Amino acid sequence: MNVLQKPYNFPFNKTKGLSTDIQYSDKISPLPDTQNLKDKRELPIDKVGVKNLKYPIAVKDKDNEIQHTIATVEMTVDLPKEFKGTHMSRFVEILQNQNHEIHVNSLDEILTRMRERLHAKTSHIVMEFPYFKEKKAPVTGKPSLIDYQVKFHAVKNSDFGDFILTVKVPVTTLCPCSKSISKHGAHNQRGEVTVSVRFRDTVWIEDVISAVEESASCELYSLLKREDEKYVTERAYENPVFVEDLVREVVVRLRANKNIIWYLVEAENFESIHNHNAYAHIESHNFSVNGQ
Repeated sequence: MNVLQKPYNFPFNKTKGLSTDIQYSDKISPLPDTQNLKDKRELPIDKVGVKNLKYPIAVKDKDNEIQHTIATVEMTVDLPKEFKGTHMSRFVEILQNQNHEIHVNSLDEILTRMRERLHAKTSHIVMEFPYFKEKKAPVTGKPSLIDYQVKFHAVKNSDFGDFILTVKVPVTTLCPCSKSISKHGAHNQRGEVTVSVRFRDTVWIEDVISAVEESASCELYSLLKREDEKYVTERAYENPVFVEDLVREVVVRLRANKNIIWYLVEAENFESIHNHNAYAHIESHNFSVNGQ
């Protein structure tokens, strides 16, 4: 679905001569375009644009078709060495032409318009947003929403286009070593797994979340009653994992999805008995799975 529709209509009736761009255009002297001045330092800029721009977006939801949320947007292009600056307002204008909401399927067209309007070779758009999923408590079944952090990074130039999906998933981990050496209990903690993937066909955000949560000692819930708390505590104790186990298990599950052609998996445990964190990282070094 492409939500790019007709351009924004100026809120005056041009046929009656009320539009300011028609009524006064012959009376206003053109203002200098400082950005287009020559720059003598001969240094091209890889990325220039706007960051931290909030905008509503619509994202595909596996359970409910569409989820509406608010993204923090970054839009950048390259700038040739001969130009002093880019036109920052044009980035915002491009977003404002999205009928007040961006659909992910319109990203390719947004990237194309960025290249055209800003006379650039390469355009980037990064959108980070909270993504919500309803989860039921494991024993009582009480529903609640839990949020995950998601990022889209899309790139386009005349030769290629690229898209990376990143999902951050909070989990519980319990230390196998602590369990094996302790008479009572074992230290556990929250952790965060960050998964980035490139893919051939649709990969659902929910499927990435499941791959992570199934690999941890236990998943997290927003709402737990006593019966649920007992379950998740015992579940984590029965399923201890090192941070190394966590990234390996996630990769095994990602490789089972034949649509995924590249992955990067990072896990960080916010240690409960140390003043530092445990960390592990696995990246696919080619655009294939299973080494093929």
